[in-house]
Amino acid sequence: MRPLAWWTCVLALLATVVVASSGDRSSDFQNCLSKCVGLCRTWTALSLDLRLTCWTCADDCKYTCMHMLTDNAVRLGKPIQQYYGKWPFWRFLGMQEPASVAFSLWNMWSHLQGARQIRRKIPVTHPMRSYYLTWAYVSINAWIWSAVFHTRDLPRTEKLDYFSAALAIMYALYLTVIRMLHLYPRATDGRTQEDTANLRSSMYIAWSTLCITVYIAHVTYLSILPRFDYTYNMAFNLALGIAHNLLWLLYSLPRPISLFRRFPYAPKTYRPVCAYKAGLFVALTTAATALELFDFPPVGRILDAHALWHLSTAPIAKLWYDFLVEDALDEGWRTPQR
Repeated sequence: MRPLAWWTCVLALLATVVVASSGDRSSDFQNCLSKCVGLCRTWTALSLDLRLTCWTCADDCKYTCMHMLTDNAVRLGKPIQQYYGKWPFWRFLGMQEPASVAFSLWNMWSHLQGARQIRRKIPVTHPMRSYYLTWAYVSINAWIWSAVFHTRDLPRTEKLDYFSAALAIMYALYLTVIRMLHLYPRATDGRTQEDTANLRSSMYIAWSTLCITVYIAHVTYLSILPRFDYTYNMAFNLALGIAHNLLWLLYSLPRPISLFRRFPYAPKTYRPVCAYKAGLFVALTTAATALELFDFPPVGRILDAHALWHLSTAPIAKLWYDFLVEDALDEGWRTPQR
């Protein structure tokens, strides 16, 4: 029960962060905003970088009033407030959260390098190669939209970021189940193995259909709501992430308590040398996610807990691709010689 309770607390606190924004509801902010918007003239009055990143005069007024009130709070020793659910950040070249943008691009680069590593080191004939490559490309897409969203927080960029992230997490779970249950196509020899192959094929189709249906339902639900359901979205992603990490944690268990066959052509008790890396990955991703618990005003109005979370996931991705390659090259995948 303790892990479940811990993740419930994470979810509750994250939801609180999303909805709490006392700064923009204050009378000082509303008065400042009203006066500033009243002075707005044309969109072309904004600098080129702001126009290219879709800022409006009203958006610029919100930014100006937010930092003016934050300056006052810092000078008077008062707590820094959130505005529209976000901490005040200094923008750069039109980017609302430049640190998160930079770290998102670093994550994208890590997955791009991971895809190259898979293409270079894993044989084309390996049954999991195409799944790993697809996950790498899906993850690259997710981090691109993360960078776009942190550049400009707009309804459309928010949904593209959240939906892309959900797809990456869903596909990670999808390929993990295929890997653990050996649902990928395999050569058969004899009637018994053919029957087993037919069963695996049926399970593969059922699992694929379930994942596609769940993801489409997830996107549809969040798209038709009049207001985005942040709590549900985080619960959905956390549930997928926990299931994914739990499976790899089981993979890393010591040999005496192996719960399933890790490789198609090795005994159930066979545990590769690299198995501990899967457990290390779970520990590191859990620790990285925990950074979201320690929410604090951005240091220098640049670096906050969310940016640090993005910073921490890039090297973890490198570790994960190293493990996937090492696991794929293990002798347990080799067909026994007759």
